[in-house]
Amino acid sequence: MLTGYDQGMCRNIRPLFNFEPPATEAEARDAALQFVRKVAGTTKPSRANEAAFDRAVADVTSAVVALLGTLQTNAPPKSREVEAARARERRARRFGSAPTGN
Repeated sequence: MLTGYDQGMCRNIRPLFNFEPPATEAEARDAALQFVRKVAGTTKPSRANEAAFDRAVADVTSAVVALLGTLQTNAPPKSREVEAARARERRARRFGSAPTGN
């Protein structure tokens, strides 16, 4: 049985820590939005829930920015371009298509 941190991660949320250049607040907000959408089970809240949804996105964004500001590592920063190329290669192997430049 998987519990806690062993359960994996939503594939739409990308790692943000230890990249050069560092993640921006906009990237943290995008990750927070994906997280809140996943938890809420909807991509667009109803008007009745819009304020709560927006507040949750802002709260999670603040938590992500704070977390990224306090994490420490001895590993060298990763290159966004190299990681994107690796992701394209994994996608090509998984789905059997040729990698693209996107």
